[in-house]
Amino acid sequence: MRTFSKSKRFNQQILSKYQIYNSIFITLPFDDITNTGELLPLFKNSCEKGFQSGLTPIEIIDSFFNKYLEISDEKEKVSLLFQFIQYIERQVVLFDAVEDAAFPIINNMNGKGTIRNTKEEAFAQNKRNALQQYLKEFKVRIVLTAHPTQFYPGTVLGIITDLTNAIEQNDLIVIKKLLAQLGITPFLKEEKPTPLDEAVSLIWFLENIFYKAAGNIYNYIESNIYEDSFVANEFVNLGFWPGGDRDGNPYVTTEITLEVANRLRQSIIKNYYRDVRDLKRKLTFKKVAPFITDLENKLYNSYINPNIIEISFDEFYEQLIHIKELVIENYQSLYVTEIKDVIHKAKIFGFYFATLDIRQDSRVHHSVFQNIVKIQQDKKSGIFPENYQSLSEKEQIEILSKIKGKISLNDYQDEIVVKTLGSMNAIKKIQKNNGEKGANRYIISNNQSALNVMEVFAMLKLTTFHNDLPVDIVPLFETIDDLKNADQIMKQLYTNKSYNEHLKKREFKQTIMLGFSDGTKDGGYLMANWSIFKAKEELTHISRKYGVKVIFFDGRGGPPARGGGKTHQFYASLGPTIENDEVQLTVQGQTISSKFGTVESAQYNLEQLISSGVSNEFFDNAKNALTTEQREILNNLSDLSYKAYNEFKQHPKFLPYLEKMSTLQYYSKTNIGSRPSKRKSSSEFSFSDLRAIPFVGSWSQLKQNVPGFYGLGYALQQYEDQGEIDKVIQLYNNSKFFKSLIDNSMMSMKKSFFELTRYMEKDKEFGEFWQLIYNEYTNTKRLVLQLANLDELMDNYPASKASIEVRESIVLPLLTIQQYGLKKIQEMKSSGKFDPSDLIIYEKIITRSLFGNINASRNSA
Repeated sequence: MRTFSKSKRFNQQILSKYQIYNSIFITLPFDDITNTGELLPLFKNSCEKGFQSGLTPIEIIDSFFNKYLEISDEKEKVSLLFQFIQYIERQVVLFDAVEDAAFPIINNMNGKGTIRNTKEEAFAQNKRNALQQYLKEFKVRIVLTAHPTQFYPGTVLGIITDLTNAIEQNDLIVIKKLLAQLGITPFLKEEKPTPLDEAVSLIWFLENIFYKAAGNIYNYIESNIYEDSFVANEFVNLGFWPGGDRDGNPYVTTEITLEVANRLRQSIIKNYYRDVRDLKRKLTFKKVAPFITDLENKLYNSYINPNIIEISFDEFYEQLIHIKELVIENYQSLYVTEIKDVIHKAKIFGFYFATLDIRQDSRVHHSVFQNIVKIQQDKKSGIFPENYQSLSEKEQIEILSKIKGKISLNDYQDEIVVKTLGSMNAIKKIQKNNGEKGANRYIISNNQSALNVMEVFAMLKLTTFHNDLPVDIVPLFETIDDLKNADQIMKQLYTNKSYNEHLKKREFKQTIMLGFSDGTKDGGYLMANWSIFKAKEELTHISRKYGVKVIFFDGRGGPPARGGGKTHQFYASLGPTIENDEVQLTVQGQTISSKFGTVESAQYNLEQLISSGVSNEFFDNAKNALTTEQREILNNLSDLSYKAYNEFKQHPKFLPYLEKMSTLQYYSKTNIGSRPSKRKSSSEFSFSDLRAIPFVGSWSQLKQNVPGFYGLGYALQQYEDQGEIDKVIQLYNNSKFFKSLIDNSMMSMKKSFFELTRYMEKDKEFGEFWQLIYNEYTNTKRLVLQLANLDELMDNYPASKASIEVRESIVLPLLTIQQYGLKKIQEMKSSGKFDPSDLIIYEKIITRSLFGNINASRNSA
């Protein structure tokens, strides 16, 4: 059978179908202006030609209205622009659905990076036993976060799912109905979601996607790699942040944490009930029927009465095993595969579905701890010495190591103290109801010292767990300086007798989280990624030295600038100097729906991550080891890029440019997330308080994507000037790690479009600053193309390139409208004379236009 190239499959299965269904969509009457859909292609064409001719967004829009509608009234213009925005939002949804439907056709589900391919490669090299041994321990953990980079309400997600299914079946009648439904379904969220709302939205993915995908992966591995032999590993774990992530989110309360944990438990029980009910229809055998009926009834009662534990997880699991054995012994193993499928899911998800992580900032912990110390000293409880605050950090750590006693929430009135200690009490309650894995990790954001860890260690012991602490304390290192100091901080902890005793009870495993988002914001793209790589090496070395198995948990966002992009290539490139028994990473916003939106895409991407670990361990481990010369080049490139990025950050126009020329201040108005866009509520604009998501997202909306490339071109230029660019070309060709960084940076640049903002070149205040960014972009683009020996960005990933080009084309009119709104507001504020109601209208245009671009990019923030 003939197999077409990936790009040809894209054109046939995605582009052609999108064009057909879009032609139907734009002719459907959704509004009072019945020809809006007919005008939109003309407007899109005006935008494309206008930017090619060097027109500004205002000139493009004015000329469009003069040419096609002869509308001069601004209110009429704005009304039609809002109609365009609504159409484009839905075109993005349509393209999402078409692309999702074609996923198994575009991607080879048994090809490179899949578990089947990895198995065949290992078996062919006589590495069957080694692969079996490795997979006894190796696993992937996907942690779903509620960070605000996704705005689809649940109703729209449902339409996408139905539309995807209809497109797969080529059911034109159903497709047309769904397109009509899409056209009249609201996209806007009138109010910000609560943390519970965010949790409920993401639980949908657990119930409908991950439950099936993770089960399929387990079934295949056990059947084909272990030949149906028992294996204790789950291979895939899930983590969950909504309802547990308190870092910068004042709306997460103890009550919400407990409610989310309860929802997770009820959701997994509901899924088990459905599967057991299906089994009951098959297992109609005399010796089995009573057991399956009993199981069904207990699961049902547990679901409808969440406060009554009708069945424990152990009883549920043991009864499934018993049913399986009865079927094997008495009924020729009929339907045993279906029984094992439920058993495997039970091993993966328990009665908790996903581990609810608790997270808070170290600075909050320190403030809370100071409060605790003062109250306890005033009470003369004897827990802390009177001179505790004046002691050195080393002396304080020593006291915290030996601390004993109990403290009560009733002793404290301060809200943040009560919330922090309440979250620790919640962990114990969740473990009682959902099992230990229901909540057994406490993450410390912005961890800067061993004392930060020991303060949490002490609080957990004093408030909740006392002598036995069944919780992993996870320090999160984010800034460049913190990454440099991370190994020495962990050495302090490993050599602390009490903490080492705690690790012994945790099987000498230490999870350490590393933040790509804030690392890039702090140090630039290349420096952040290289710093994290080196930090992992040092942490691996110090952990091995003290007999600790370190597990790295990567805080990644959607775009390359926040650790996103083609992440599986990163994990396949790490080499022997970095511990690699687990791959753990955060996934958020539109990255969840784009990479894990269907069972097929979720299974494929989970398999890519599993295979990346196997590949790094078995096939490329020695190749991935960096030579001394390669390290020297990477060090030099990182230092040079950091210098350029730091100078850029210190530029006097850096913050004013973001504040006045970008959409930064509008992120907080989108109602797509419960968490504030700044760490502090003050009106003062501060870089340190700015969160990575609106920071990276604002550059994305400008189509400048600075965090994904700035400084890289400057660094490469120095090698070119010295006649040593060939050294970097060799590094690109021979280092998978460096190649993955450059390829991801190319993705950032591919999504840039400087013609959109070229009018800023003539701006009196910011023209020079815009030119600075543009020069770095063009230089970086020229040099990375030289490294990769390509004519255009992403030519080495034709299907991904084509997808980006279509998406960018769809949202170009949207971005033009957004810039129109921004420019109008700038003019109004500059004149000092304007109607406040007009300002509100243009602000709504900007806010509304954020949505479509965020979702079209799929990893823009």
